[in-house]
Amino acid sequence: MMEEDKKFDAPCDEIEAVVLANGEYPTHPLPLQILQKAPYVVCCDGGADEYIRQGHLPDLIIGDGDSLSEENRKKYWHLLHRITEQDTNDQTKAVNYLLSKGKHRIAITGATGKREDHTLGNISLLIDYMRAGADVRTYTDYGIFIPCQGTRTFPCQPGQQVSIINFTAHGLRGHGLVYPLSDFTNWWQGTLNECTGTEFTIEAEGGYLIFLSIRY
Repeated sequence: MMEEDKKFDAPCDEIEAVVLANGEYPTHPLPLQILQKAPYVVCCDGGADEYIRQGHLPDLIIGDGDSLSEENRKKYWHLLHRITEQDTNDQTKAVNYLLSKGKHRIAITGATGKREDHTLGNISLLIDYMRAGADVRTYTDYGIFIPCQGTRTFPCQPGQQVSIINFTAHGLRGHGLVYPLSDFTNWWQGTLNECTGTEFTIEAEGGYLIFLSIRY
């Protein structure tokens, strides 16, 4: 059955929690609006420093506290939920915590920029969160990452750029895109496609990641 995602561009009222990772702080109006309207904000360790500097107070700071400033570690000790194990990163700790509290509609911001290896890790983990039951998306200053499986349909604008990154999917087919899809074996192969109308559909079996660009 085809699954449609009609609240793609305006999800703020649907989001149950926002995770602010310790990458570059967002500057685009969309992720900033999501942070501003968030009913619950979890900062990943040092990500809280900039959030607090911007005049906000998180509901929770999660991690081992190693990248949080000493001043904020002392001042907001009551918000710090320490998890010292190193089997997962702080973004995953935050998502797992939210899932344990029954919050499944999760937006992630600040997950890209700075160290490229962290960026790649944070993006690839979206597939794991989807499999764990999260309805999750990562919002950057340039676009939105959405983990998917099966057939999905999304609204878009003519000429809007979209990339499809394959993880475990096969039988990949697209409708409403300029270039045809196949069972890509490398991440770059599905990048820089383009929407031809006001919606596009991806048909597949298995997991894949959509990146839809946003415009300034």
